[in-house]
Amino acid sequence: MASLERVKVLVLGDSGVGKSSLVHLLCHNQVLGNPSWTVGCSVDVRVHDYKEGTPAEKTYYIELWDVGGSVGNASSIKSTRAVFYNSVNGVILVHDCTNKKSSQNLYRWSLEALNKDSSPTGVIVTNGDYDREQFADNPIPLLVIGTKLDQIHETKRNEVLTRTAFLAEDFNAEEINLDCTNPRYLAAGSSNAVKLSRFFDKVIERRYFSRDGNQLPGFADRKRFGASGTLKILHYD
Repeated sequence: MASLERVKVLVLGDSGVGKSSLVHLLCHNQVLGNPSWTVGCSVDVRVHDYKEGTPAEKTYYIELWDVGGSVGNASSIKSTRAVFYNSVNGVILVHDCTNKKSSQNLYRWSLEALNKDSSPTGVIVTNGDYDREQFADNPIPLLVIGTKLDQIHETKRNEVLTRTAFLAEDFNAEEINLDCTNPRYLAAGSSNAVKLSRFFDKVIERRYFSRDGNQLPGFADRKRFGASGTLKILHYD
Protein backbone atom coordinates (compact mmCIF):
# COMPACT_ATOMS: atom_id res chain seq x y z
CA MET A 1 0.00 0.00 0.00
CA ALA A 2 3.04 2.27 0.19
CA SER A 3 2.62 3.10 -3.51
CA LEU A 4 -0.88 4.50 -3.11
CA GLU A 5 -1.42 8.09 -4.18
CA ARG A 6 -2.44 10.44 -1.40
CA VAL A 7 -4.15 13.70 -0.60
CA LYS A 8 -3.68 16.07 2.32
CA VAL A 9 -6.69 17.24 4.34
CA LEU A 10 -6.40 19.75 7.19
CA VAL A 11 -8.57 19.26 10.29
CA LEU A 12 -9.05 22.69 11.88
CA GLY A 13 -10.94 24.08 14.86
CA ASP A 14 -10.58 25.35 18.41
CA SER A 15 -8.92 23.33 21.16
CA GLY A 16 -11.30 20.95 22.89
CA VAL A 17 -13.81 20.54 20.07
CA GLY A 18 -12.78 16.91 19.54
CA LYS A 19 -10.55 17.00 16.45
CA SER A 20 -8.24 14.23 17.66
CA SER A 21 -11.19 12.00 18.58
CA LEU A 22 -12.74 12.67 15.18
CA VAL A 23 -9.54 11.85 13.28
CA HIS A 24 -9.11 8.62 15.24
CA LEU A 25 -12.70 7.64 14.49
CA LEU A 26 -12.29 8.43 10.79
CA CYS A 27 -9.02 6.52 10.45
CA HIS A 28 -9.62 3.52 12.71
CA ASN A 29 -13.41 3.34 13.13
CA GLN A 30 -12.79 3.23 16.87
CA VAL A 31 -13.40 5.59 19.77
CA LEU A 32 -10.27 7.29 21.09
CA GLY A 33 -9.98 6.14 24.69
CA ASN A 34 -7.77 8.86 26.17
CA PRO A 35 -7.73 11.96 23.98
CA SER A 36 -5.04 14.52 24.74
CA TRP A 37 -4.24 18.03 23.59
CA THR A 38 -2.52 18.23 20.22
CA VAL A 39 0.64 20.32 20.28
CA GLY A 40 1.59 21.50 16.81
CA CYS A 41 0.20 18.86 14.48
CA SER A 42 -0.53 15.14 14.40
CA VAL A 43 -1.03 13.15 11.19
CA ASP A 44 -3.03 9.98 10.71
CA VAL A 45 -4.17 8.16 7.58
CA ARG A 46 -7.47 6.84 6.29
CA VAL A 47 -7.66 4.43 3.37
CA HIS A 48 -10.42 5.54 1.01
CA ASP A 49 -11.91 3.86 -2.03
CA TYR A 50 -12.57 6.56 -4.60
CA LYS A 51 -15.78 6.03 -6.61
CA GLU A 52 -16.42 2.82 -4.72
CA GLY A 53 -18.51 0.28 -6.60
CA THR A 54 -17.88 1.83 -10.03
CA PRO A 55 -15.41 0.97 -12.82
CA ALA A 56 -13.40 4.04 -11.76
CA GLU A 57 -12.83 2.70 -8.22
CA LYS A 58 -9.31 3.27 -6.91
CA THR A 59 -7.78 3.29 -3.43
CA TYR A 60 -6.06 6.38 -2.02
CA TYR A 61 -4.48 7.48 1.22
CA ILE A 62 -6.26 10.37 2.94
CA GLU A 63 -3.76 12.13 5.21
CA LEU A 64 -5.64 13.90 8.00
CA TRP A 65 -3.57 16.68 9.56
CA ASP A 66 -4.94 17.45 13.02
CA VAL A 67 -3.67 20.98 13.70
CA GLY A 68 -3.51 22.12 17.33
CA GLY A 69 -6.19 24.68 18.09
CA SER A 70 -4.27 26.90 20.51
CA VAL A 71 -4.75 30.63 20.23
CA GLY A 72 -2.30 33.25 21.35
CA ASN A 73 0.06 35.88 20.03
CA ALA A 74 -0.64 36.30 16.32
CA SER A 75 2.96 36.42 15.12
CA SER A 76 4.12 33.31 17.01
CA ILE A 77 1.08 31.05 16.71
CA LYS A 78 0.19 31.80 13.10
CA SER A 79 3.77 31.55 11.88
CA THR A 80 4.07 28.14 13.59
CA ARG A 81 0.87 26.85 12.01
CA ALA A 82 1.67 28.24 8.56
CA VAL A 83 3.96 25.33 7.69
CA PHE A 84 1.04 22.89 8.05
CA TYR A 85 -0.98 24.81 5.46
CA ASN A 86 1.32 23.96 2.56
CA SER A 87 0.01 21.92 -0.38
CA VAL A 88 -3.44 21.31 1.09
CA ASN A 89 -6.08 19.50 -0.96
CA GLY A 90 -9.07 19.78 1.42
CA VAL A 91 -10.15 21.19 4.77
CA ILE A 92 -12.42 19.76 7.49
CA LEU A 93 -13.68 22.50 9.83
CA VAL A 94 -14.62 21.12 13.25
CA HIS A 95 -16.75 22.84 15.88
CA ASP A 96 -18.44 21.85 19.13
CA CYS A 97 -22.24 21.95 18.76
CA THR A 98 -22.52 22.95 22.44
CA ASN A 99 -20.09 25.86 22.06
CA LYS A 100 -21.28 28.67 19.79
CA LYS A 101 -17.93 30.45 20.00
CA SER A 102 -16.18 27.45 18.44
CA SER A 103 -18.64 27.65 15.54
CA GLN A 104 -18.01 31.37 15.06
CA ASN A 105 -14.26 30.82 15.13
CA LEU A 106 -14.47 28.57 12.08
CA TYR A 107 -14.61 31.73 9.97
CA ARG A 108 -11.20 32.73 11.32
CA TRP A 109 -9.77 29.24 10.91
CA SER A 110 -10.89 29.00 7.31
CA LEU A 111 -9.57 32.43 6.38
CA GLU A 112 -6.26 31.71 8.07
CA ALA A 113 -5.77 28.40 6.27
CA LEU A 114 -6.69 29.87 2.89
CA ASN A 115 -4.31 32.80 3.42
CA LYS A 116 -7.14 35.33 3.46
CA ASP A 117 -7.08 36.19 7.16
CA SER A 118 -6.40 39.84 7.94
CA SER A 119 -7.44 39.51 11.59
CA PRO A 120 -5.00 38.64 14.40
CA THR A 121 -5.15 35.16 15.89
CA GLY A 122 -7.64 34.92 18.73
CA VAL A 123 -10.06 37.49 17.28
CA ILE A 124 -13.49 36.06 16.58
CA VAL A 125 -14.76 36.69 13.07
CA THR A 126 -18.52 36.35 13.40
CA ASN A 127 -20.80 35.76 10.46
CA GLY A 128 -21.90 39.37 10.81
CA ASP A 129 -18.42 40.45 9.70
CA TYR A 130 -17.99 37.64 7.23
CA ASP A 131 -18.27 38.04 3.47
CA ARG A 132 -19.29 34.70 1.99
CA GLU A 133 -18.05 35.93 -1.39
CA GLN A 134 -14.56 35.15 -0.12
CA PHE A 135 -15.42 31.50 -0.69
CA ALA A 136 -17.41 31.89 -3.88
CA ASP A 137 -14.39 30.98 -6.01
CA ASN A 138 -12.58 28.81 -3.46
CA PRO A 139 -11.32 25.64 -5.23
CA ILE A 140 -10.43 23.79 -2.02
CA PRO A 141 -13.19 21.36 -0.90
CA LEU A 142 -14.51 22.08 2.59
CA LEU A 143 -16.52 19.96 5.03
CA VAL A 144 -18.05 21.23 8.29
CA ILE A 145 -18.33 18.73 11.14
CA GLY A 146 -20.08 19.44 14.44
CA THR A 147 -19.16 17.27 17.43
CA LYS A 148 -20.84 16.46 20.76
CA LEU A 149 -24.27 16.31 19.20
CA ASP A 150 -25.30 13.88 21.93
CA GLN A 151 -24.87 16.66 24.51
CA ILE A 152 -27.55 18.84 22.92
CA HIS A 153 -30.88 18.55 24.71
CA GLU A 154 -33.73 17.43 22.48
CA THR A 155 -35.60 20.70 23.07
CA LYS A 156 -32.68 22.71 21.65
CA ARG A 157 -31.51 20.36 18.93
CA ASN A 158 -33.53 21.93 16.10
CA GLU A 159 -32.24 25.37 17.01
CA VAL A 160 -28.63 24.18 17.00
CA LEU A 161 -29.00 22.23 13.76
CA THR A 162 -30.51 25.27 12.07
CA ARG A 163 -27.52 27.36 13.14
CA THR A 164 -25.03 24.76 11.93
CA ALA A 165 -26.84 24.50 8.59
CA PHE A 166 -26.38 28.24 8.02
CA LEU A 167 -22.74 27.84 9.03
CA ALA A 168 -22.14 25.19 6.37
CA GLU A 169 -23.99 27.28 3.81
CA ASP A 170 -21.59 30.16 4.43
CA PHE A 171 -18.70 27.88 3.51
CA ASN A 172 -20.54 26.37 0.54
CA ALA A 173 -19.93 23.01 2.20
CA GLU A 174 -21.83 19.96 3.36
CA GLU A 175 -22.17 19.37 7.10
CA ILE A 176 -22.03 16.37 9.40
CA ASN A 177 -23.07 16.45 13.04
CA LEU A 178 -22.09 13.54 15.26
CA ASP A 179 -20.87 12.14 18.55
CA CYS A 180 -17.22 11.02 18.29
CA THR A 181 -17.81 8.41 21.01
CA ASN A 182 -20.36 6.58 18.87
CA PRO A 183 -19.11 5.02 15.59
CA ARG A 184 -22.70 4.42 14.49
CA TYR A 185 -22.90 8.05 13.38
CA LEU A 186 -20.58 7.07 10.50
CA ALA A 187 -22.00 3.61 9.86
CA ALA A 188 -21.71 2.38 6.28
CA GLY A 189 -24.65 3.50 4.20
CA SER A 190 -25.69 6.27 6.59
CA SER A 191 -26.19 9.80 5.29
CA ASN A 192 -23.11 10.92 7.21
CA ALA A 193 -20.96 8.19 5.64
CA VAL A 194 -22.23 9.15 2.19
CA LYS A 195 -21.38 12.83 2.78
CA LEU A 196 -17.92 11.92 4.05
CA SER A 197 -17.21 9.67 1.07
CA ARG A 198 -18.48 12.34 -1.31
CA PHE A 199 -16.15 14.91 0.29
CA PHE A 200 -13.09 12.66 0.00
CA ASP A 201 -14.01 11.85 -3.61
CA LYS A 202 -14.19 15.56 -4.34
CA VAL A 203 -10.79 16.16 -2.73
CA ILE A 204 -9.26 13.41 -4.87
CA GLU A 205 -10.93 14.67 -8.03
CA ARG A 206 -9.66 18.19 -7.48
CA ARG A 207 -6.16 16.92 -6.74
CA TYR A 208 -5.69 14.34 -9.48
CA PHE A 209 -8.29 15.03 -12.17
CA SER A 210 -8.51 18.83 -12.42
CA ARG A 211 -6.14 20.85 -14.56
CA ASP A 212 -4.31 22.71 -11.77
CA GLY A 213 -4.68 20.20 -8.93
CA ASN A 214 -6.49 22.85 -6.85
CA GLN A 215 -4.26 22.76 -3.81
CA LEU A 216 -3.02 25.54 -1.60
CA PRO A 217 0.42 26.70 -2.78
CA GLY A 218 3.36 25.68 -0.66
CA PHE A 219 6.62 23.82 -0.50
CA ALA A 220 7.04 20.60 -2.43
CA ASP A 221 5.47 17.60 -0.77
CA ARG A 222 7.82 15.46 1.29
CA LYS A 223 7.43 11.71 1.48
CA ARG A 224 6.22 10.59 4.88
CA PHE A 225 6.44 6.88 4.23
CA GLY A 226 9.46 4.88 5.33
CA ALA A 227 11.27 2.33 3.24
CA SER A 228 9.00 -0.39 4.56
CA GLY A 229 5.91 1.51 3.51
CA THR A 230 4.83 2.29 7.07
CA LEU A 231 3.47 5.71 7.89
CA LYS A 232 5.47 7.97 10.13
CA ILE A 233 3.10 9.84 12.45
CA LEU A 234 4.40 13.38 12.76
CA HIS A 235 4.18 15.44 15.92
CA TYR A 236 5.43 19.00 15.75
CA ASP A 237 6.29 20.93 18.88
